Amino acid sequence: MIMASQAKPSTERQELSLNDAATHVLEECRTVVPGMQALFGFQLIAVFSEAFRQQLSSDERILHLVAIVLVTVAIVLVMAPAALHRQTEPEAVSRRFITISSRLLMASMAPLAAGICLDVYLVARVIVGSPGVAGVVAASLLGVFIVFWLLLPRAVRRMRVGGADTGSKPVHRDQSGE
Repeated sequence: MIMASQAKPSTERQELSLNDAATHVLEECRTVVPGMQALFGFQLIAVFSEAFRQQLSSDERILHLVAIVLVTVAIVLVMAPAALHRQTEPEAVSRRFITISSRLLMASMAPLAAGICLDVYLVARVIVGSPGVAGVVAASLLGVFIVFWLLLPRAVRRMRVGGADTGSKPVHRDQSGE
């Protein structure tokens, strides 16, 4: 009987040039912007619905405004790397740009998750009619965000560092390989 070889986790990593690293971070930003914009559009449309005034209390409408502001902040943060690049280094890429852009992208996740959870709370409250049940739904969703956007990446990083990887940060090389 022939045993199938078991797949081993890949410990191979390729170092990126500064240009490739910048391309990756800008692509990541471009990937999330359309979803944020769609969410923002639905948030704005909801305000002009008659049901918005009838089914939500004044406090809940303010909660929706807070959700809109949070999503707006997330959009600003995720679009900032493009503005930063255009205005500071339009013909070059630096480690500083990549670091700042990565931090801006990561920073956008907290207000985005909070804004989505607030709006899910409001939708659940309207559908179910119970603030308590709606709170459980929104809190559960926040838990999902925390698991997949915070805990899972940290666990993967710990596994990589604790495994065959040396734990060193990837080195970005410029075009000349230095």
